Amino acid sequence: MEIKFTLQGLLVYLTIAAYLSAFVVTMLRRARTGHLLYLMGFAFAVVAYGYRWVHVRHVPLQNLFEVFLCLGMIYPVSLFSRRVLRVGGYAADMLIGAIVLFPAGFVFHAEPQQLPPALQSWLFTPHVAVYMFSYIFMAKATVQAVWQLAGKNPEHDRNLLEPEQATYRLICVGFPLLTLGLILGSYWGKKAWGDYWGWDPKELWSLVSWLVYVAYFHFRYMFGKRRARTNSLLAILGMAAIIITLLWVNLSRLFPGLHSYAT
Repeated sequence: MEIKFTLQGLLVYLTIAAYLSAFVVTMLRRARTGHLLYLMGFAFAVVAYGYRWVHVRHVPLQNLFEVFLCLGMIYPVSLFSRRVLRVGGYAADMLIGAIVLFPAGFVFHAEPQQLPPALQSWLFTPHVAVYMFSYIFMAKATVQAVWQLAGKNPEHDRNLLEPEQATYRLICVGFPLLTLGLILGSYWGKKAWGDYWGWDPKELWSLVSWLVYVAYFHFRYMFGKRRARTNSLLAILGMAAIIITLLWVNLSRLFPGLHSYAT
């Protein structure tokens, strides 16, 4: 564990503290105060990300520190989910925000790095960004799936969907983004390395993640809500594949490849 005694580190820690405070206050049934703290945490997250952008002089999505810094800006997804998709989970989102920022604050190094030639492409930002958005939507879907398996519905608002339906709606938004990320990555591979598919470990696990959600849609189409527990388990399995794609494949020396940060 590494504590960062820098302005960048301070901004990350302020964001984590605001998110955790928002979660605690919300659990104490002070939703308005919790929402204000959540919004404050988002403001800190935006400043932290903007500061990193100025510091490294390129869109900060190159390494895992920057990726988790980006994932910490979860508030717009929360707002969109509640206002448009009718999916709640503000309290869970606050906790997700704190969890994804923990690796940025305490695990990964924050030293700026030059952007290698292969990443100096217009495809770099959209390819990674759509994956980040999809991952947040899938993380929210996983929380809803866990609630469905536990037989609980912490939201007592008739305007919001019940967990099984909320899981489905979130995956319906996250899956096209996941698909677009896969397509953009394939096209980028063709431009950078001369082939659409290189059987790199991260490419394979990205495909595995995508196929798990295909299985989710197929199973839910076949059986609907009659097998709600299986639907939820598939949603959770998809998130597990995403975590392997994002972390294990990048860090483990067992998976050397073009996307590995293990060196």
